[in-house]
Amino acid sequence: MEKEKSWKKWGVLAAWIGGTLALGAIGGLIGGTDQYQNLVKPPLSPPGWLFPVVWSILYVLMAIGIWLVTQTKQPDTWKAVQIYVYQLLVNVLWPLLFFRLEWRLFAFFWLLLLLALIAMTYATFRKFSRPAAYLLIPYMLWVLFAGYLNLSIYVLNG
Repeated sequence: MEKEKSWKKWGVLAAWIGGTLALGAIGGLIGGTDQYQNLVKPPLSPPGWLFPVVWSILYVLMAIGIWLVTQTKQPDTWKAVQIYVYQLLVNVLWPLLFFRLEWRLFAFFWLLLLLALIAMTYATFRKFSRPAAYLLIPYMLWVLFAGYLNLSIYVLNG
């Protein structure tokens, strides 16, 4: 019986990781991010190949965070799940706005919305699990960096 609970626990983690990575991949596919190399970029711009690597790591950290929250079995963890899903959906839509639609200034303000949602997710996670909240810090820092890139690319490319 105990082994069955253990397998279920790890299966839930795998589902969170797989679902989060799948949504991230959908964002990349609908965004058409291949035009990145043709843009005039600001200083500190990483090479295009780095983005999927970093995002994959961040998505795994985020998924572990939500999993840790749900493992606490505290009441109202569904609120944490809701805010997690909202911020993830906002995240997934950003490449569509920035690359495919080329609404670069709007995409910058969309990133500000995403940052607010990440901060809300952090605060919510912290109520349930500090380690879960801490796993969001690299994500928040990367999105701040993405904001710098987004706004700079808008200014440099019109």
